[in-house]
Amino acid sequence: MERSPPAVLDTFENPCGERDYVIRIRIPEFTCLCPKTGQPDFATLLLEYVPDRRCVELKALKLYVWSYRSVGAFHEAVTNRILDDLVQALMPRFARLTARFNVRGGLYTTVVAEHRAPGWQPGAPGTLAGGLPIVP
Repeated sequence: MERSPPAVLDTFENPCGERDYVIRIRIPEFTCLCPKTGQPDFATLLLEYVPDRRCVELKALKLYVWSYRSVGAFHEAVTNRILDDLVQALMPRFARLTARFNVRGGLYTTVVAEHRAPGWQPGAPGTLAGGLPIVP
């Protein structure tokens, strides 16, 4: 999978780094290309993360996502690559990327990839401290 042009995921200091909280970002206009046919693939991405020291800057995230418009990539590969890039930039306590791809050949694909920092656990199974659910 190649990317052109590479986009930078700018970050800023977490203003509330002393507590766990979830940031959810819905990205309804993700586009990449089918690596077999060159046809466009469309998806809605849902990024959920518990920041540690850094948060992603939204304009930078938008430009990063746009950089995939001319990239041929399988759904599984592109979802995991985006999560890997976000983890490298943010080093979050927890991150989940859900990619819901539109129909192609009568099939819908949803790919979910997660990252959990070593030693980090939510407050209770499936929730953060205070009862905030991790999943929508």
